[in-house]
Amino acid sequence: MNYDVVVIGGGPSGLMAAISAAEHGAKTLLIEKGQKLGKKLAISGGGRCNVTNRLPQEEVIKHIPGNGKFLYSAFSVFNNYDIIDYFEGLGVALKEEDHGRMFPKSNKAMDVVNALINQLKEQGVTTKMNTKVTAIEYGNDIHTIHLREEAPVTSTSIVIAAGGKAVPHTGSTGDAYPWAKTAGHTVTELYPTEVALTSKEAFIKQKKLQGLSLRNVSLSVLNKREKPIVTHQMDMIFTHFGISGPAVLRCSQFVVKEFMRGRNTVRMHLDILPEITEEKLMEQVIDILAENPKKTFKNAIKGMIPERLLDFLMEKHAIHPEQKCANISKNTVLLFVKDIKNFFFEVYGSLPMEKAFVTGGGISIKEIVPNTMKSKIMHGLYFCGEILDIHGYTGGYNITSALVTGRIAGMNAALDAKSDAVI
Repeated sequence: MNYDVVVIGGGPSGLMAAISAAEHGAKTLLIEKGQKLGKKLAISGGGRCNVTNRLPQEEVIKHIPGNGKFLYSAFSVFNNYDIIDYFEGLGVALKEEDHGRMFPKSNKAMDVVNALINQLKEQGVTTKMNTKVTAIEYGNDIHTIHLREEAPVTSTSIVIAAGGKAVPHTGSTGDAYPWAKTAGHTVTELYPTEVALTSKEAFIKQKKLQGLSLRNVSLSVLNKREKPIVTHQMDMIFTHFGISGPAVLRCSQFVVKEFMRGRNTVRMHLDILPEITEEKLMEQVIDILAENPKKTFKNAIKGMIPERLLDFLMEKHAIHPEQKCANISKNTVLLFVKDIKNFFFEVYGSLPMEKAFVTGGGISIKEIVPNTMKSKIMHGLYFCGEILDIHGYTGGYNITSALVTGRIAGMNAALDAKSDAVI
């Protein structure tokens, strides 16, 4: 069977690419190796689906630190605001939450997935489920897609939207990288991003802070000269293996890149109370001690930081639980406050790619036309979504990239195929 456009991969970028290709008049086939379409989309945002982000375009691109600037051309055609209009036009009412994150009002990711599946049907896209692509044979005019246990299909244009290697239970198992290499493309080194970090610090091994959540802290990744590479002020959590939570996930790609440069450990700086300076905090604590000489230090300070952290720091600085404020030396207070503002620890690695939310690396963007997602190397070949060397923070940024690149890849694959047909 011959098609104008074949889209490989039924994730957010593949769904959008297939719909877009069909909207532009192409006879379109969508191939998905799994039993369900939009599997990753269905579990995103904790099952609520963070569709996109309403921040200004410039801010959205800043939140895609992995080659986000490549998307400027694509955003001039279809951007985050167009995504909002698109889904609301399909009857999926959206609501805005903190930091511009957009969710369906129903809080159901399946409403987003079903809206896209319905569009596939409306646009007449042929869908092959449980169908594994084994190889792509690139021809002069027509490409052949070989399938396991089925006859091959041919196509003028191919859109590869088969994802990366993160969250493999959704089908992202890196199948497409060999197909890209066969076409002559470069696959940059793959690495986990938006991933929890591991540590061998004694307090981690002894599980002294395991399960402790910290709200609105400032977390920095330090370079070899002890200068911050990046800082994020968000929540985090200590785990049995290291650290996790939003601030950690955002810092993780910078940590992993340091390991890729040959570092064995990376130092992190944690400011537990970023809204107050060290000097002001010191004054505050000294005033509290002076006003409450007969109170125990613990009771006087309680509420300033979480109790488990307070207990940990008191033990570290040899402050007895029953020790009175009057008996605490100024030097002990100084060291205690310094730890609140400058808590340093080493991380030694990250959880593996399978545990990451997003894949770093992928098809080199130097080999892709930015306003069409077309290959600069192979005619009639397009890429979109996580297979590209583009990655953002969690918060709707990766889905935005997937939907935008999918929309543009599908449209241009169709226009390409139709113009070839006319010739």
